[in-house]
Amino acid sequence: MGPGTAGHRAITLRRCRTIPLYARLVRYGFRKHATYVWATVAGAFTNSVFGILRAYILIALWQARPGLAGYDVTQAVTFCFITQACIGPMQLFGTGLTIPERIRSGDIALDLVRPASLQLWSLAEDLGRAAYLFFARGIPPMLLGAALFGIAHPAEPGQWLAFLAGFLAGVIVSFAWRYLVALSVCWLIDDRGVGAFSLVLTTLFSGMLLPLSLFPGIVGELARALPWAAMVQAPTDLYLGKAPVLETLAFQGCWAAVLLAAGALGTRAIRHKVVIQGG
Repeated sequence: MGPGTAGHRAITLRRCRTIPLYARLVRYGFRKHATYVWATVAGAFTNSVFGILRAYILIALWQARPGLAGYDVTQAVTFCFITQACIGPMQLFGTGLTIPERIRSGDIALDLVRPASLQLWSLAEDLGRAAYLFFARGIPPMLLGAALFGIAHPAEPGQWLAFLAGFLAGVIVSFAWRYLVALSVCWLIDDRGVGAFSLVLTTLFSGMLLPLSLFPGIVGELARALPWAAMVQAPTDLYLGKAPVLETLAFQGCWAAVLLAAGALGTRAIRHKVVIQGG
């Protein structure tokens, strides 16, 4: 081994010591998804097209019913493009996690013996993925919506900060829910059924389709109290200034804590029950 190689290894080790493990995993998740450039472009294009179609539908609806759900037309269109921007970062249409495949292959056994929490490891990677998709798939639809229709913008820097905090909290709640769905494979073997059920719940009760304030009576109150509302509806209302900041962030934080705690218990349980299929 030459002196140059030894020096390079020493520099690498110093970098590893100075950058915490989970911060490196966030960076890894970001860089990993940044390699799929054309898939990202296709996703941004699809989000933008469906955003335009949804915007025209909402414009027609709000012109027929002005002030519906407490939104004006501009706010309804803004709601449309904010929710489109949430699809990729919050992985609303799927788990975005490799845990089910690793459970079926048996590779999960290797994950469980790492000197790091499987849940925190997965969360760190998912935060990196969400950060990349926020910039690459979330911002383009919003810019297009602003150019074509004109969308509302937070009036103060504090409102921007509240939205970003709410968006991050929504990503964490989304991960915590998807992590539980992924762990269910250990007991259900096949995750397609629970995945489809999760998709229905997330689509209906997150605010992805329409503002949850449109749901009548006790159904609306229940929908706004469920964890899926913390994923999309809460950050969108913070962006529009339609919700109290501290109460909304506390609501998201409570659901994040509950779901992450459930995920920690589930992780402990699968240490005693790992179903291995195949090689």
